[in-house]
Amino acid sequence: MDSTDLGDTARRGHRPLPRPAQLHGPVSRGVRLLLGLTLYGASVAMLIEAGLGTMPWSVLEVGLAGRLGADVGLVIVLVSFVVLLLWLPLRQRPGIGTVVNAVWVGPAATVTLHLLPSPGALVAQLSLAAAGVVLNGLATGLYIGARLGPGPRDGLMTGLHARTGWSLRLVRTGIEIAVVATGFALGGVVGVGTLMYALTIGPLAQLFLRIFDTAPDAATTRPG
Repeated sequence: MDSTDLGDTARRGHRPLPRPAQLHGPVSRGVRLLLGLTLYGASVAMLIEAGLGTMPWSVLEVGLAGRLGADVGLVIVLVSFVVLLLWLPLRQRPGIGTVVNAVWVGPAATVTLHLLPSPGALVAQLSLAAAGVVLNGLATGLYIGARLGPGPRDGLMTGLHARTGWSLRLVRTGIEIAVVATGFALGGVVGVGTLMYALTIGPLAQLFLRIFDTAPDAATTRPG
């Protein structure tokens, strides 16, 4: 999902913390991937339930769900696979994490939406939105740090960057403006939650990626 748009951006300038070698293993990375994507779906649901605006791609997905009368989790999955089709002309190759991302985040969001109580007062809405943004940053660090393949939306961004030569910032901004505008036109909610996400998700993702990145320590990877 959206923070999957943060992969390359969040990695730049960060240095993974030292950690035991077994944490680089496939089982550990798989657990991080699944936990990260589960929490990502939960964070999406928290921002939706707060009702104060969601992350860019969720604006589109909520708008589509409202127009189609469909479950938002199902729409998240469908949008993921539509985006994956856009990888074909960009010659992007999915990893196992890409496929899991596409099928896992939507159901996790649906389950969380059914479990969350509806916030009453504005302070409860703001608290839920803020918690959702922080949880999204943590989830992003977990699943990107697993290094098992980019999310569908990540790959679209990096693929367009590679094919056009435009900067990642420009490509990401253009994509997000397009999906927010389309989602808003379809009835998606844009608000303080959207702004909160836009202003804080970069630093949060970079912080948690530094903690959870599975890249071997620099001392062991430097060419000799």
